[in-house]
Amino acid sequence: MKNIFRKKALLRSLVMAGIFGTVLTSNSASADTKTKKVNTSTESSVSTSELLQRLDALAAQNKILQEKVERLETAQNQQASQMQQQSAQVKEQAIQSERQNQAVEKVRQEIASNTSSARPISESSTTVSSYGEINYTRPTKSPSDANIDVARAVIGIQHRFDSKTKIISEFEWEHAITSSSDKGEAEVEQLWVEHELNASLRARAGLFLMPVGLINQNHEPTSYYGVQRPDVDTKIIPSTWREVGVGLSGDLDNGINWDIAVTTAPNLSKWDSSTTEGRYRGPLQSIHGEGQFAAARDFGLVGAINWRGVPGLLIGGSVVASKIGQNQKDFLGNDSKFLLLDVHGRYQVAGWDLSAEYIRGTISNTEALNASFSASSTVNPTLVPHLFYGGYVQAAYNLWHNNNYALSPFVRYEVLNTAAGFGSLSAAAGGIKGENEKIVTIGANFRIGEGVVLKADYRNYQVNKLPDTINHFNLGNSLNLGLGYSF
Repeated sequence: MKNIFRKKALLRSLVMAGIFGTVLTSNSASADTKTKKVNTSTESSVSTSELLQRLDALAAQNKILQEKVERLETAQNQQASQMQQQSAQVKEQAIQSERQNQAVEKVRQEIASNTSSARPISESSTTVSSYGEINYTRPTKSPSDANIDVARAVIGIQHRFDSKTKIISEFEWEHAITSSSDKGEAEVEQLWVEHELNASLRARAGLFLMPVGLINQNHEPTSYYGVQRPDVDTKIIPSTWREVGVGLSGDLDNGINWDIAVTTAPNLSKWDSSTTEGRYRGPLQSIHGEGQFAAARDFGLVGAINWRGVPGLLIGGSVVASKIGQNQKDFLGNDSKFLLLDVHGRYQVAGWDLSAEYIRGTISNTEALNASFSASSTVNPTLVPHLFYGGYVQAAYNLWHNNNYALSPFVRYEVLNTAAGFGSLSAAAGGIKGENEKIVTIGANFRIGEGVVLKADYRNYQVNKLPDTINHFNLGNSLNLGLGYSF
């Protein structure tokens, strides 16, 4: 480009020099004419004609030079445009190169991840988890019985031995203090090993949670609405229900998850007719094994299936069946059999969280056992029900949320009966059916981040309106506040 500018300047100089030379020549010719007045008029005329010819020639040369200048300017503009295009191309190539470098780095990271997963897992695979809750309860019909309870504190430890094998454990403390004179408990809630047989099939063995209902396997306070778990999930399903056993679970491509296991069975010989536990806390709460010297003469089967083929939708069910007499000496309930059926569903869409659950349990061949209880010296004995059931519907809505907080009001309606029938045992012999308990709970969960929740609700009971202040089997009509966490 510098050469072009130099050529243009030189041409302009030549044009100016030509015109200036012409003027000088003209002036010189005029002076010669004046000094040579002796020349004839013919000679003066010839000099003027030559001057005009020279001017025409110079004008033509000037036009040619001007055209050259214009061509040079056009070439200069084209060269500048080409340089801009080349600069844009260089920038685009730089962007493409950066993208290629990023893609290469991503592949390297994936290769490193695959390589590390194939190696034996080290001590960094041990993780600690925990959840807990602290609750305040104020019975509206008995305000003097208001109380605060550290309901539970749980510590979980999970360790991966390799990419396919892990152990899961949870240790729980309930009601703050554990001693012979207190209501607290210390217990192993889970302790089981899982081995992945292939990408869609797993085997497990140990003390694990029964795959029943919506809450039993997902019972952390951040996983359900309300300060306390629904009564259906504590009195009909004895959440947290666990048994010792071996099982398989798997996933199918169509969104189905299945679970099957052989486990320890409830032990009906543990039923204590002199207490109200079986009536107010629930039949299974009195007789399930929990892994503490659990009777193992008879075993049970559990099977569950859940479908998640539509985003946000869960539909499932389970069945538990076993003989629960455990073949105890001189026990009148050795032929008793237990069957539990569960159906449940949950749909989360457009801020709504809708759920429903129904459980129906039966215990057969209890007539002789109940007759012996009625004939005993125990006043108003608690008999073994032939039928018990419960269910609820619940609706919650994510009313407000931002990056750190979420407010979800909810309402739940429950119906349950822990003693809905006694088979062929007559009312005169003590087989008096219990009333259906109907519970309306309205409240809200306020989430803080991912692991903390504040809760508030009001529970209204149709039958048992007063709280159980001794064993705390019933809350009664009450205002409840809670703090829960999970990580």
